[in-house]
Amino acid sequence: MRERGTIAPELSALGDATRGAIARLLLDADDHALTVGRLTEALALRQPTVSHHLRVLLEAGLVAREPRGREVWYSLSETVAARLEEWAPPSAADSLSGALLGRIIDDLGTRFAGTFSRETVQRVVLDSYDLLRARDGAGRALPSATAQFAAERLSAQETSGLGGERPPGAPLEVLFVCVQNAGRSQLAAAIMRHLGGERVRVRTAGSAPIDAIRPAVVTALDEIGVPLGGEFPKPLTDDVVRAADVVVTMGCGDACPVFPGRRYLDWAVDDPAGQPLDRVRAIRDDIDARVRGLLGELAGRS
Repeated sequence: MRERGTIAPELSALGDATRGAIARLLLDADDHALTVGRLTEALALRQPTVSHHLRVLLEAGLVAREPRGREVWYSLSETVAARLEEWAPPSAADSLSGALLGRIIDDLGTRFAGTFSRETVQRVVLDSYDLLRARDGAGRALPSATAQFAAERLSAQETSGLGGERPPGAPLEVLFVCVQNAGRSQLAAAIMRHLGGERVRVRTAGSAPIDAIRPAVVTALDEIGVPLGGEFPKPLTDDVVRAADVVVTMGCGDACPVFPGRRYLDWAVDDPAGQPLDRVRAIRDDIDARVRGLLGELAGRS
């Protein structure tokens, strides 16, 4: 018996977020069939985009195309529909509707108007959604997490697109990376933001992120008056590495891509995972000292 949440190989074309949303809409429709126009409206995407994804599904044998008068209907076969019902949780708690994804794309398109095309924004949003959904325990606050993660990545691409020519007074970019992005990197980033203010722009990522920051980390930061804000574990992507002036890794080995022109540091810091609060406090204080030292070096460079 296939475990729930494990997609069948013959359904691999549904790995794309838009195609997955199309399949869900077809699955929920009467006779598992809809027209391109109705799909376009529901997904809040352009018709050529929807048609492209339908063509991929058609070529994979996952949908059928049937002219009905002046309209063409696309449908899921009963076999594919049954497999999707088996694979996907009925509540779809860990997935977003096409309309909601469309709204996120529209909102970020407005935010980054004049910098990125809607197609670029759409690609980053859908890719960010796929990456977050793949995390261990993903599902909580997925809409806002998708929007925040995509916005951070677009901002990073905007920075790296300057080709090293930063505007006068632009903050230095620092990226902290650990394995789960739930402990060490979050401690370092929160302290750096707190101390550095507008002088630095701080991002975090994990080579194998989980769904939430460890409670002991939140407590340890709160004890010294350092806010965590709306941070959450995020996957490591090339765009945030390209944007960084300094990349600090902690325990993630060779997972971080290396780009010329960046300064790379590797901090040998204990992992707070599974540690008692007293030990987490000691790790916090170690990281605090390292962050203060790095911030002093960066201040000397600016």
